[in-house]
Amino acid sequence: MRKAVGCLALVAALLVSLAAFAQEVTIAVVWSGDELDAFKQVVAPFETATGIDVIIDEVGRDLPTVLPVRVQAGNPPDLAGLPNPGQMKEFAEQGVLVPLDDLENLADHPAAFVDLGTVTVETELADLTIAEENHVYGVFLAADFKSMVWYNVKEFEAAGYEVPTSWPALIALSDQIVADGGTPWAIGLENGAASGWPGTDWIEDIMLRTAGPDLYDQWVNHEIPWTHPAVKKAWEYFGQIVNAPGYVYGGPVGALTIYFGDSPAVLFDDPPGAYMHRQASFIQSFILGSNPELVPVEDYSFFVFPPISPVFGNPLLGAGDLIGVFNDTPEALEFANYLASAEAQEIWCGVLGKIAVNKTVDPSIYPDPITAQAAGLVAEAETFRFDGSDLMPAAVGSGTFWSGVLDYISGIPLDTVLEAIEASAVDAYGE
Repeated sequence: MRKAVGCLALVAALLVSLAAFAQEVTIAVVWSGDELDAFKQVVAPFETATGIDVIIDEVGRDLPTVLPVRVQAGNPPDLAGLPNPGQMKEFAEQGVLVPLDDLENLADHPAAFVDLGTVTVETELADLTIAEENHVYGVFLAADFKSMVWYNVKEFEAAGYEVPTSWPALIALSDQIVADGGTPWAIGLENGAASGWPGTDWIEDIMLRTAGPDLYDQWVNHEIPWTHPAVKKAWEYFGQIVNAPGYVYGGPVGALTIYFGDSPAVLFDDPPGAYMHRQASFIQSFILGSNPELVPVEDYSFFVFPPISPVFGNPLLGAGDLIGVFNDTPEALEFANYLASAEAQEIWCGVLGKIAVNKTVDPSIYPDPITAQAAGLVAEAETFRFDGSDLMPAAVGSGTFWSGVLDYISGIPLDTVLEAIEASAVDAYGE
């Protein structure tokens, strides 16, 4: 009898041990430094509330390369940060991502972001017909807002300039600034091996507004060539700013040689070296780094990059922190739902100054009114598109697209630039 009792006790102990072992979830992340510390702060309340241990695999910047290898080897983490919706789509089509349609907290995410995390997957049925199903495969922890034009509030007011709400008004304002003896734009494209990327953001914002989100998606997926009239048109609109005489601080040489993070500082010279600067939400840290005495809203602010073709409204461009689930376990799904929650995003965005995607986040978590305003715009976005260059194969998105911007400003004919990018795209997309 003692042996039986002893065996039962041993079995019970093993079951308890196995249950405890099961109460963990692994996540591979790209973050390091302050971002990794912030994510650990996000994780702590989840572990305390659920008893689930979160094992963070600090893969770092090699995650986009390492993750496909681990998936192919049949050893993916439970969850992982995904660099962009493009890689998410590839994993979903391979059938290795878990659908997240039933996550409760997705109800608090804007439709534009739910759409970004949704993939249409085709399945061949027994009768050889193809069925299409839409599922959510990615959830956003935060967003970066890019469709922003920064300006010196006091200098605008002193000169009597009004914030433009259309492309013609933007050009008219630029012409007025030149006529008044000033320079409208501060543009800096230098960033070492990554030089040129700020110009790609300009072109992406313009492409959304001149061609619309559907054609934008086709461009990103190389379903239309770089020599397509709509693509050329977007570059030509960019040229109305960057190639116009007197429009850019330092002219073409200045645009090509000024470090992107230093570029907006001239807005606050006396007199201003320039009056406007188009850049993402993160540039605020560079503005304050050069002029820590500046007060948000009072000294500087932003307006949304204006619409061009009214039929497309004013879509927003950005990027974000995207999470996918590879193993269909209760712990993984519970953690994914938590990352979609206001609680998790208030910690992540409050520490890092990012923009929460969950619409119920308390606005008081933002470090300044400008970030809070940007967050409100993102939350109400009807159309939001991910940074196009980030979605393209690296040989194009962070290769010939970046260098093509520099070539265009250097004076190489636009047709030549676009033909060169197209040639690289044909190879990169395997066509």
